Amino acid sequence: MSDHDHPHGHGSELSEMQLRVRALETILVEKGYVDPATLDAIIETYEHKIGPHNGARAIAKAWTDPEFRRQLFDDASKAFATLGVPGGGAGHLIALENTPQRHNMVVCTLCSCYPSATLGLPPVWYKSSAYRSRTVSEPRSVLRDFGVELSTDMEIRVWDSTAEIRYMVVPMRPNGTDDWSEEKLASIVNRDCMIGTRLPDPRDAR
Repeated sequence: MSDHDHPHGHGSELSEMQLRVRALETILVEKGYVDPATLDAIIETYEHKIGPHNGARAIAKAWTDPEFRRQLFDDASKAFATLGVPGGGAGHLIALENTPQRHNMVVCTLCSCYPSATLGLPPVWYKSSAYRSRTVSEPRSVLRDFGVELSTDMEIRVWDSTAEIRYMVVPMRPNGTDDWSEEKLASIVNRDCMIGTRLPDPRDAR
C-alpha cells in the first residue's frame, strides 16, 4: 500500500471546530444548499473587506492623527468612508471615547445589533442573555470576568445598540507607544477592545 492510500487526517493542523465547520460546508455544498462561489465571496469579504481590522485601523489613525480623531468622534460613519471602508453598516455608527475618567461598554439588550462592518462577526457571548442583562446591571463585574479591573472611581457607561444606531469604543492609547507606527498600533486593537470588554495590551503587538 502506498503512502497515498490512506487519509492524512492525523497530520491536520485544523482544530476540532474547524474540522467540523469544513465537514458541514462540504455536506451543504454537495447537497446543493450552498453555492461554493457565493461562500468563497462571503469569506473573502469578511477576511479582507470588513471586520475588526477596519476598526483597529481607524483607532490607530485616531491615536496618531488629530484631524481624523476629530472626524471620528464627529461622525464615525463618514470618517470610515474617508478610509475607503464601510462604517455604520445597517445603522449610523457612533464612536465612544474612553478617558481616564470614563470607560465605555457596548451591548444590545434586545437582540444583538452590532457594527459588523467595523468589528467583524459578533462573538457568541455578545449575543448571550447573560451578557446582555449583566452588562446593564453590573458592568464592573462583567469587566472583571473579562480580566479588566478598573479603579472604583472610574465611571462605566453602557451604551445600548439599536437597529438604527451602532457603537464602537475607542480605547485609550497605551503608554509607551509614542513612537509606534499606525500598523503596529492597530495590531493591539481587537474586537473586544472595540466592544469595551478588553484594554489594548502592548504585549500583543505584531
